[in-house]
Amino acid sequence: MPPVTRDDPYASYNFQIIVTNVSDDGVAVSGSFTEASGLELEIPVIEYRNGSEDITVRKIPGLKKFTNLTFKRGVTGHVGFWNWVVEALNGKVRRTSGSIVLLDENRQEAMRWNFDRGWPTKYTGPTLSATKNEIAMETLVLAVEKLEIDV
Repeated sequence: MPPVTRDDPYASYNFQIIVTNVSDDGVAVSGSFTEASGLELEIPVIEYRNGSEDITVRKIPGLKKFTNLTFKRGVTGHVGFWNWVVEALNGKVRRTSGSIVLLDENRQEAMRWNFDRGWPTKYTGPTLSATKNEIAMETLVLAVEKLEIDV
């Protein structure tokens, strides 16, 4: 069956993040996040010139690079991701896989970005202020070694 195409683009606010093997029991943790960013990859160019050729520079593909993924959410007291960060701080970096799932208007899966060998590289806690009327937000940054699209 060919993939579904449509005239109207999907809304960016309907998504879900699933990370496997973060909790102690090895169960996938599904997070309710307000933002996910970093769905980027790059294949840098290596410029090369043979000494026996004219002044033309050859361009060959370099090593592929995947940008860190950044997830933001309101603080809820759920400590599954925090415990994962603490493990990394203590020298036990647990690499895992996961997905960022784009949902359609009916909350059905439309697209999926799968990442592999991800581990927490940064955590930012909320900025607290008694003079503001805002949600307490936390940020989790994951280094990943692979990113694929599954449609």
